[in-house]
This record gives sequence, C-alpha cells and structure tokens, in this order.
Amino acid sequence: MQIGELARSTGVKIETIRYYEREHLLPVPQRTDGNYRLYSPRHVEQLRFIRYCRSLDMSLEEVRVLIGARDAPAGSCRTVNALLDEKLAEVDARVDELHQLQGQLRQLRGLCQQPDPGEACGILTELNRSARSQPVPA
Repeated sequence: MQIGELARSTGVKIETIRYYEREHLLPVPQRTDGNYRLYSPRHVEQLRFIRYCRSLDMSLEEVRVLIGARDAPAGSCRTVNALLDEKLAEVDARVDELHQLQGQLRQLRGLCQQPDPGEACGILTELNRSARSQPVPA
C-alpha cells in the first residue's frame, strides 16, 4: 500500500509517518520503480503500536525502547518493567500536581461568592496580589 492508504488505515498523518521513518521507528519501506514508498502489513502493525504507546503518553524514546524490547523476544522484561515503573511515577507526580492546582483553584473560587463588581472581586484581587509576588524568570 502507499502512504495515503497507510495513513487512512492507521489514523496517523502522512507527515507523522515520514517523521517516524526519519526517526527509524518504522522499517524502511520498499520503493516502486517510480520511487513511491510501498508499505506492508508490518508497517500497519508498527504504526498502530506506536500510536497506542503515544496514547499512553509514551515519548518517542520510550516507544523506541519498547519496540526494541518487543523485537528482541529472547530478552528480559526488566527494561519494559523499569520503563513502566518510571512512567507510573511520572503520572503519580502529575496527579499530585493537579490535586495541588485543584486546591488552589478551589481556594481562589472561595474568595468570591457574590457577583461583585470587578474591582471588588476577591478572586481578581488575589490573582493580582499573587502575580506581583511571583519571581521573574531569568
């Protein structure tokens, strides 16, 4: 199949497919006499694998590690387990950050219970105060 059909069958944009080829995440496709790329079912499987890993918020480097582990079935799962453990720790940290953000937003929301005029709004007053006290990035 050609690249357009591959894109349609996997839901991956043509530009992304070419990028994955340049990054060596996809096997090099065969070429026709007219120099068109020809993709096989292996490419479809690989793209679907990449797409699913990306939906799990895996970086391209993490996907590369997973592909390497998948393509070396005699190897150990140790690398894959370590990668997933790291990813879980990252997600846990992000969840904690989101809970902190949620608490800050709830606290802000509690500062303004009535539809007061803008100059009397407790939320805007606190946002202005907090913004002034934030350090300026170097």
